[in-house]
Amino acid sequence: MTLDLCAKHFGTVQAFFMYQVPGLSFQERILKWAERKYGLEILRVPHWDLSDYMRLGAWHAPDDDVSKLRTIDIYGHVRQKTGIWWIAAGERIADSIVRRAMITRDGSINDKRGRIFPLAHWRKRDVVAYVRREKLRVSEETEVLGFSFRDIDPKSLYLVKQHYPADYERILEFFPLAEAGVKWYELYRTDRQPEQVSEV
Repeated sequence: MTLDLCAKHFGTVQAFFMYQVPGLSFQERILKWAERKYGLEILRVPHWDLSDYMRLGAWHAPDDDVSKLRTIDIYGHVRQKTGIWWIAAGERIADSIVRRAMITRDGSINDKRGRIFPLAHWRKRDVVAYVRREKLRVSEETEVLGFSFRDIDPKSLYLVKQHYPADYERILEFFPLAEAGVKWYELYRTDRQPEQVSEV
């Protein structure tokens, strides 16, 4: 939705997408749809969390040679590639306490950081209404998983394995010990339905 608003109000727009694992099919489908709709190429860049995953050994052996990346590092890379200073993001004050504090402190337009938050004061129902009215697509994993795939926690891995087995195999190429997280979730998940015991 942020991309749609920017495309309507700015002369030049360049979108970028931060991945946890590159090339997952369910993410590529929505990215390619957006590229066709807005007539642009979306940059694919690693999420800054990946550096911590690699350095600290999340579902694979730790790698001390990986440098820690921060948000500012990824944004700097995108700015260098595109020549565009301003970065628009879809965070809303209502998303979390952290986002409320950030946007309240910095405002919805932050000149110093080159950040704008067009949805800062939107309610969820406003977002849903806009998406429906403009006939925008919602990423399929949001509908299938209930959220966008944004980290490699056990529940996310489990749900990807259930619904996107080929993509799960791709995740294992980058995080070969991820199956341990899935097994943990299968054993300890709290949303499991209690077994029915029939009377004999």
